[in-house]
Amino acid sequence: MIVSVSRRTDIPRFYWDDFIKALERGWVEVTNPFNQAQRRIVSLQPSAVDALVFWTRDPERILADALWLEKRGFWFYVMVTITGYPSLLEPNQPKEEALFFSLERLSQLLGKERIIWRYDPVFLSNITNYQFHQDNFSRLCMVMGNLVQRVVISLYDPYKKAQKRLQQCEAKGLEVFPLYTSEGENPQGELQELLGYFRDCAVMNGLDIRSCAEGPWMEALGIGPNACIDGDLIKRLAGCEGKVIKKDPYQRPGCRCVSSVDIGRYGTCQARCVYCYAW
Repeated sequence: MIVSVSRRTDIPRFYWDDFIKALERGWVEVTNPFNQAQRRIVSLQPSAVDALVFWTRDPERILADALWLEKRGFWFYVMVTITGYPSLLEPNQPKEEALFFSLERLSQLLGKERIIWRYDPVFLSNITNYQFHQDNFSRLCMVMGNLVQRVVISLYDPYKKAQKRLQQCEAKGLEVFPLYTSEGENPQGELQELLGYFRDCAVMNGLDIRSCAEGPWMEALGIGPNACIDGDLIKRLAGCEGKVIKKDPYQRPGCRCVSSVDIGRYGTCQARCVYCYAW
């Protein structure tokens, strides 16, 4: 079993103590996000867990307990989202200097392949315009190229709750830019140029750039598809070569993730990124 920690909230940043307690007792209760009355017990015994996959904006607590996790028999990798967006969009983000310090130490401990940088979502607006993204991504690549092997990008998806929050931000001067043509299918030409810039910048800094659930049009730009819950990576590095790991049938179209059990809960992330689907 692969345990996702978590698509639904930032457990490593905000609920780490609860997570460690769950590991110590060997189980966690998980609520069905589509039926709050339905709950189940998920084993967190090392013998039941093939891999832990962490999603976070701040890996400091993971770093502090990394050796403890490995001594208990847990193999894991870490996905860290770093976008560098203005506080209007990301009001509660960690300081970059401390974040890079933690990442440097974690990379030395785990190796570059077990840390994946997410520049996600690519959100276009008057305060995160094309020039902003070129400068911002280039700046981050120069740091992250020394710490990780892979960067994953995806475009902003207009979930209803996020759209309502963004409309409220319009009163503060935010103007959201469209990603697609008026027909709603083809990416804007400027967007394709920006993604080409991302590709070239990543390669120049030694990074393998991939996309999350974006489809063939992005592959045509030279940005291959990613599996965030990566069965190949887990098989190769976690000693699971003989295991059958199936694709997750419950994710959105284009997603290449393999099956996992997510132990987070929607609506609990304290980062409060206005564009996010998870709260």
